[in-house]
Amino acid sequence: MKYFIGILLFAQILISCNTSTENITVSPNSEALSYMGRTITLSDSSATELCWSGASVEINFEGQELRASLKNNLRDNYYNVLIDGVMDTILRIDTLRKEYILAKNLPKGKHNIQLFRRTEWTFGKTQFYGFSIKGDAKLLPASAIKKRSIEFYGNSITAGHGTDDPTEQDRWDSIYSNNYNTYASVTARHFDAQYSCIARGGIGIMVSWFNQIMPDLYYRHDPTDSNSKWDFNSNPVDVVVVNLFQNDSWIVNYPEHEEYKRRFSNNSPDKEYIIKSYANFVSKIRGHYPDADIVCMLGNMDVTQEGSLWPGYVKEAVKTLKDDKISSFFMPYKKSKGHPQIADQKRMGEALIQHIEETIGW
Repeated sequence: MKYFIGILLFAQILISCNTSTENITVSPNSEALSYMGRTITLSDSSATELCWSGASVEINFEGQELRASLKNNLRDNYYNVLIDGVMDTILRIDTLRKEYILAKNLPKGKHNIQLFRRTEWTFGKTQFYGFSIKGDAKLLPASAIKKRSIEFYGNSITAGHGTDDPTEQDRWDSIYSNNYNTYASVTARHFDAQYSCIARGGIGIMVSWFNQIMPDLYYRHDPTDSNSKWDFNSNPVDVVVVNLFQNDSWIVNYPEHEEYKRRFSNNSPDKEYIIKSYANFVSKIRGHYPDADIVCMLGNMDVTQEGSLWPGYVKEAVKTLKDDKISSFFMPYKKSKGHPQIADQKRMGEALIQHIEETIGW
């Protein structure tokens, strides 16, 4: 009898050992994590900063609960939490370091969670200190490296301003910005491509609504630091999409605007200047990515309305570059006020996908 009880106790111990209740902490520089976008590792490796629109981090694991330790240096910055590829919640990051529950009561088996930045970099830097997995925890290898990569340079259309505003009032509250629903993100997901988005609302190539133009910004690793230079050689891309000129097309009509005066003085930019400015910027991109296909795009706001001269300027600029791997692509004017919303963005994404398939052969 005592022998039988001993066997039972030994069996219970074995069962207990095989049922893991271990919790695992995952550092931000773990090889098990997958990042997208121009993320920044702090000098002491204690955290990774996510600044650019669409920057993300994801993890594969087994466990009942996943938490993330985060801090933002400004308020009103939001992230999408995607569980197994499905949008689950919207997370607002505080200015104090906190641990946030991203998922709980998960069923047994493999899970993938992605933390995706909705808002543009002007809403502050987010410091990511790592994940913690709780309950039967097991860290799984990172997802396979994506075979394709695509990078976007754009303004508020590409960043995703007002995309999710249900009232169609084009409100500036950052909760309504959502880069995940932009044509850029839609396109990248369709092609299962590594995604990088360099965008700022209100920016132009020649002139912006503020004292910064895309030639001042595009090369930065840290968008807030002009001395922080991105290593283009470390992350070559296959396709680059440039979607700019919407803001230029407005400001050139306001000679009394401070930025007009700063950039042009009393000399209104003529056709040749506009074309040369665009061609020069695309040439800079080509210099960094000699083998990439480049799509020179105009979005569906009034820069493409009937009678607009700006599509012609882009075509002329592309023509002067004499590069077979540079194409132009223009969306029809959406004939409504404000920024494109989810349905508009989806249509742009579908059209760009078709252009890339037909022109580039993806």
